[in-house]
Amino acid sequence: MLMSPDPSTDIKIFSRPLSQEGSSVLMGFPGSGLVGSIALQYLVDQLGFTQIGNMNSKYFPPLAMMNKGVINVPVRLYEKENIAVIVADIPVHPMICYEVANGIMDWLMPFRVREVVTIAGIITNEPEKRVFGVATTEEALPRIQDSTIILPIGSISGIASSILTECKIRGVPGYGLLGETINAPDPRASAASIAVINKMFDLNLDVQPLLEQAEEIESTMQKLSEQVQTAETMPKKEQLPMYG
Repeated sequence: MLMSPDPSTDIKIFSRPLSQEGSSVLMGFPGSGLVGSIALQYLVDQLGFTQIGNMNSKYFPPLAMMNKGVINVPVRLYEKENIAVIVADIPVHPMICYEVANGIMDWLMPFRVREVVTIAGIITNEPEKRVFGVATTEEALPRIQDSTIILPIGSISGIASSILTECKIRGVPGYGLLGETINAPDPRASAASIAVINKMFDLNLDVQPLLEQAEEIESTMQKLSEQVQTAETMPKKEQLPMYG
């Protein structure tokens, strides 16, 4: 098992090496709408990726995920052919984004990766599920121009921005896919992001199950909204009539 190149680093990666140089690396960490985490976990599950390692750090919150009684490390590495995936169940605090981004890129550099693609969410006031795109260089933009809306100006934040900054500094082509979302789990935005990934990597991954999941979540949210509205229209205690 490989660990981080520098054993003294606070970001520990325990993984076997990538099987080949020149792989594309996809990354998704929790953020607005959980767009990246949902999209990439769905991708690795549906396409049968193999888990090759895990990442841990003293900076991560003391949280261990579990599935059917089995502990799951919150940040995991997967691989299939020439695509590697890093997917996380825990958010990365802004204070440690620099360290996490550097730890990941330090580990990836010996494998001479072809490109890095980060998937995140962007909150807008529009009901559409568009996907906005950014790249680390002007020369890299044509790869995503036909499948995303290129952001003309603005800023992005969080671990996705730190990863893209490190790519820019290190000369690794980097792309940010920002799915239009709300501040709640949003499989529909994740499905839109997967549609872009399908075009970039010719995957043909069916997103219909994600869209069905989105309908279930939206139905639940609608019921909760109605319950809240009902509670708000009920008379307050001091307004209730007195009896007896």
